Amino acid sequence: MPMKRTRTPWMKAEDFGRSLPRGIGINLLVPEIGPMEAFCRDVLGADIVYADEDFAAVTLLGSVFMLHADHSYSDNPMSGVIEGVEQRGTGLEIRIYGLDPDAVEARAREQGHHVLAGSLDKPHGLRECHIVGPSFYVFVPSVAIGG
Repeated sequence: MPMKRTRTPWMKAEDFGRSLPRGIGINLLVPEIGPMEAFCRDVLGADIVYADEDFAAVTLLGSVFMLHADHSYSDNPMSGVIEGVEQRGTGLEIRIYGLDPDAVEARAREQGHHVLAGSLDKPHGLRECHIVGPSFYVFVPSVAIGG
């Protein structure tokens, strides 16, 4: 697995893996870490625990997720799935419950990201919007209506 990082990571990979909580994990494969790292931090308001050219650990509303650069996945079975694919997020909504969609929409617009659907109250009891992030991943921040 070729790595571009030139510094020592903040934690050994096996220690980070053991530290992850039970539940569902998300790992977004991206051509480059920087654009998605900036989107997560500047649009979603996430905390970047660690980031380098190969990998980033991100926390948002108590959840942890990861970003991996394509080159770091060269010997992973997923490398064949992503090869040549630009629209990585096709068919996937990354729903973020408890994140103000109006604020996210405003930041996304300010920074030139594509707003697929602006903030609306939906019949299923949530106010939500759809924002297209780097590599065409679609993020859906939402809050309960009247909650």
